[in-house]
Amino acid sequence: MYFDRKYNSSSESNSFLSRPLTGKSKVFITMRLPIVPCFLCALLFAGGALAQAQTAATPATKSSLEPPVTPDQVTRAHDEPLNPALPTLFIVGDSTARNQADLGWGDHFAHYFDRSRVNIANRAIAGRSSRTYMREGAWAKTLGEMKAGDTLLLQMGHNDGGALDGAKPRGTLKGNGEETREVTLLSGEKETVHTYGWYLRKYIADARAKGVTTILLTPTVRNIWTDGADGKKHIERDMGYGAVMRAVAASEHIALLDMASSEADLLESFGPEKTAALFPKDHTHTSAVGAELNASVVARRIVADHAPIQKFLLAPLPEFTSETSTSK
Repeated sequence: MYFDRKYNSSSESNSFLSRPLTGKSKVFITMRLPIVPCFLCALLFAGGALAQAQTAATPATKSSLEPPVTPDQVTRAHDEPLNPALPTLFIVGDSTARNQADLGWGDHFAHYFDRSRVNIANRAIAGRSSRTYMREGAWAKTLGEMKAGDTLLLQMGHNDGGALDGAKPRGTLKGNGEETREVTLLSGEKETVHTYGWYLRKYIADARAKGVTTILLTPTVRNIWTDGADGKKHIERDMGYGAVMRAVAASEHIALLDMASSEADLLESFGPEKTAALFPKDHTHTSAVGAELNASVVARRIVADHAPIQKFLLAPLPEFTSETSTSK
């Protein structure tokens, strides 16, 4: 399958990079979507026919902060050297940004940028929280790669609601304060656990000390739907970390890109059944098509919020108009 895009000549004349996909379908997209390119809609419809996915919305759980059972994950090693003469855009997050070969949005992100002007370095690791990414040394390693003028896209939260100790100690304390709790790991090691907000501020401070600008990203949404007062189904938009992220962004005077709201708007336009095709394993982890969709959402939030890294995008994101046709 491959796709092409057409857009109204009255809109901006920049075009997007086409990416070949596997399969037999040919998709031509020409419909209007204000937030996300229409080729993602066509990919969604095609993906539903190619994948064995859920056909019903996932019911809400009792604890929206409890991480789901994580499917088998393999973090793909980064194999592209960074050009030291260029600024680098680093992505730090969990499996929603990097998961197996290409199931995280961070591995679909680079093609939106002019790689002759900026490096894109996805340093997300599956299964990590804001706490464990630090504790295991991943943050120190990523920080060691950074230099003045670089940018950090920081997105954590899906695993921060886990247990503080036990077999998988990755949870953080709720809130944005200075509270701490000492836990004993199975190894016998003592660890001081901080609040989610404290960890975010630590990342920001460490990056700032190296002249790196941090941008916070709200976590990707989960395929959990509830009935709204308007009689329509609505997807979960906040796992419980949005308020802390906004408070941290305000106090640290940094940008926050509300990826979750933009992604939720798009998925609600698809509806529960079509959205289910993007979440073939559980309510958190997407297919490769879903990862591409999320990468596009992040690119659009960069433009909508006028983030300085917008200057490295290959093109502004135009409004698309026309019709959609799919043939096999």
